[in-house]
Amino acid sequence: MRAGNGLPMLLTKHLNKEFLKFVISGGINTLVTYLMYLLLLLFFNYSLSYSVSYVIGIFLSYYLNSVFVFKEKVSFIKFLKFPIVYLVQYLVNLLLLYILVEYLQLYVQIVPLVAMIITVPITFLLTKTIIKSK
Repeated sequence: MRAGNGLPMLLTKHLNKEFLKFVISGGINTLVTYLMYLLLLLFFNYSLSYSVSYVIGIFLSYYLNSVFVFKEKVSFIKFLKFPIVYLVQYLVNLLLLYILVEYLQLYVQIVPLVAMIITVPITFLLTKTIIKSK
């Protein structure tokens, strides 16, 4: 099979485009959420500021992933399922942190970055599953 022909090449091209958009939207979401946190700090304590900006980040993430990444209509039912992504991401990150620190003895300062690199593809697949579900 020549390069560029066939279903596997089409899937790879489409997946890479969606994944790149997913990473871009994640960067935008992180930046907006962080700036929102900093703004809220001017008026509220850090825990309330973090909580509000985190919830706003979930809304923004759902919207960006639906409209920009996967080109799907926004749906209330899908939105209700979307926090599952964040729960799974949190639990996987927590497990990875434990393994990387306790067993592999990596520095606690870099472990969240390593965990993030590992969980981004998991988060992508879970997000895609929820948003593209019928």
